Amino acid sequence: MIENSASSSNKKLLGFDVKSLTANRRAINMLKGIFAVLPLTFALPVEALQVKVTPTNPKLGDTLSVEINLDNPDNSTNPTVASGKNTYPAFEIAPNQYRAFVPTTPLEKAGTRTLRVTGDGQVQNLAVNVLNRKFPVQRITLPPGKAGVDATEHELKRVAAFKALQTPQKYWNGVFLKPNAGRMSTTYGVRRYYNGTFAKDYYHRGLDYAGGAGSSVIAPAPGRVALVGRVSQGFRVHGNVVGIDHGQGVTSIFMHLSRINVKEGDFVKAGQLIGAVGSTGASTGPHLHWGLYVNGQSVDPTPWRTKVVK
Repeated sequence: MIENSASSSNKKLLGFDVKSLTANRRAINMLKGIFAVLPLTFALPVEALQVKVTPTNPKLGDTLSVEINLDNPDNSTNPTVASGKNTYPAFEIAPNQYRAFVPTTPLEKAGTRTLRVTGDGQVQNLAVNVLNRKFPVQRITLPPGKAGVDATEHELKRVAAFKALQTPQKYWNGVFLKPNAGRMSTTYGVRRYYNGTFAKDYYHRGLDYAGGAGSSVIAPAPGRVALVGRVSQGFRVHGNVVGIDHGQGVTSIFMHLSRINVKEGDFVKAGQLIGAVGSTGASTGPHLHWGLYVNGQSVDPTPWRTKVVK
């Protein structure tokens, strides 16, 4: 009785009764609900980078094309794509749209790899599964004391500098053409055993065409001639060689030529004559070796011949 009376007295002193207290509590809870939503509205995350990776089911030897769309691009820096220890530049291919190439090779392991895309002050990690691929195997037996041809230091430096080119301009447009009319004699990625020992670091870095000696070699795509080397200049392995820079980290190299029809600095169109098939350098017979490199790594040229890479 005393507690109830005291409680009733306190309620009157405060100027409200139980009904009014209940109503006020409801009003307060409603306000709390409204203000609890507001911070969520203002704290919504910035829209994530829009990234597309093709092909959808890549396999070893394929080139991964990473397209990035930015809403507010920072003109001072282009986006980048990192895979493992390597970082690849993204080049603008349309307004607010960028593209980076990530090469894969037969020397890598199949499985899931993470692509770290950076742009617009944001970072996005993408998991891409690269499928395994069986490459042909050759077993070669060399006679005792047989020594291979060694490249000269000048040759190695010139070729390495050429393959490392990352020219911002994109010169190609459409599928790449077949550079010689001959049949393909050796495919990309062939692995080898030498005298029973597997060559872990070797794979055939390109396509070989068994064209007749002197048959035409054409540019598979537009680009600038960035390398011309000759046996007389110390190109003992590559032989007479032409290298075309297609832009944005994509380069083509043509080896063992009997004749060279271009010079460094020339801009060539798709289908333009650049030389002739030969057997110069480390070659056992007339053929054309075409190597396609993306950001310094040898990739399979076949997908570039069968579909358009933007």
